[in-house]
Amino acid sequence: MRVDRFLSNLPCFNRKQVRLLLAEKRVRIDGAVISDPHAEVREFSRVEVDSEILQAGKPVRHYMLHKPPGCVSATSDPQHPTVLDLIHEPDKDDLHIAGRLDFNTTGLMLITNDGSWSRRLTQPQTKLPKVYYVETEQLIGPQYAQKFTEGLYFAFEDLTTLPADLVVLGPRSARLSIVEGRYHQVKRMFGYFDNKVLRLHRERMGALVLDDSLKPGEYRPLTAQEIEMI
Repeated sequence: MRVDRFLSNLPCFNRKQVRLLLAEKRVRIDGAVISDPHAEVREFSRVEVDSEILQAGKPVRHYMLHKPPGCVSATSDPQHPTVLDLIHEPDKDDLHIAGRLDFNTTGLMLITNDGSWSRRLTQPQTKLPKVYYVETEQLIGPQYAQKFTEGLYFAFEDLTTLPADLVVLGPRSARLSIVEGRYHQVKRMFGYFDNKVLRLHRERMGALVLDDSLKPGEYRPLTAQEIEMI
């Protein structure tokens, strides 16, 4: 929300007073003096006028989780454990998942209370690469990489997938980088060749790499540098 609207919505100020407060540089957001009426006020922002706190703000939280298999990417589920069941933090009901994984898919999962940050991470126009380690039932032939680069037609969505990069690591293993997050996309891509995915593990999202010190089910806060990577 714009700071002028935020202040005008408070019972103690009218629009004329808000313009004057900004012009006289009596408003601070997160400690910085603000005169621009378009400056953004978020739920995490600390807003002050003449050193009076109008909104204390709440801490932004970002966590990296090593998702284990057999765990639902949801905030609640009546039958199965969820990834949030693995998070032991206060006010965890404020948290949400940024980029889901299938029930038995493992690897990097990001959990936050910052909706703007998670939208940057997951919105299609960002084209953030997601990198997966894949093991399959059948041999991975040389034609896979070419077809994945060309794109595959998904009839259900009536679309062709964006180019994906496949690096074959062994007869039945590969590393795949995609910039979309279609429903069961990786499994459906290999399914084009009637090749079942036996193991799927997300290693990276953009520049964020799963911390190899995290065991399945473990998590840690992101560093300031990692947060800025998105």
